Amino acid sequence: MVSNLSKLEEVNVLASGANWAWPEALRCIFRPRGVNLLVAEDAAEFVNIIGRRRIHTTIVDMDSEQSNGLATIRIIRMDYPLLPCILLTSAAGKSLLGKALRLDVFSVIDKPVDMHILRGQLNRLFMKKYDSSIFE
Repeated sequence: MVSNLSKLEEVNVLASGANWAWPEALRCIFRPRGVNLLVAEDAAEFVNIIGRRRIHTTIVDMDSEQSNGLATIRIIRMDYPLLPCILLTSAAGKSLLGKALRLDVFSVIDKPVDMHILRGQLNRLFMKKYDSSIFE
């Protein structure tokens, strides 16, 4: 199945920055599919980039040193309530999952991130939201 989305426009995913190999690992998933990875260091940068570029989903790290993941998603939701968000966390407890649900987070993924699980969630998200199999 050919992706409708990739034919129509560029595909942009915005992710939290990290001081480890995370951005490079994402590029390994995205580059072969022609998906652009943009990186934001804090909530203000997330909103700034979303305001300037068409972003198809965000991947927010709950444990980022620069900003709290849930606070970042709350800020994104103020102006972009329908933008899909995936949350990464090393502590996916009941309280966090409840908060993520209330913020309409598409998926919460445990860290360390299993890239097969992430790709599967991205595939689900893009099929549901954009009718695109770009991550298949």
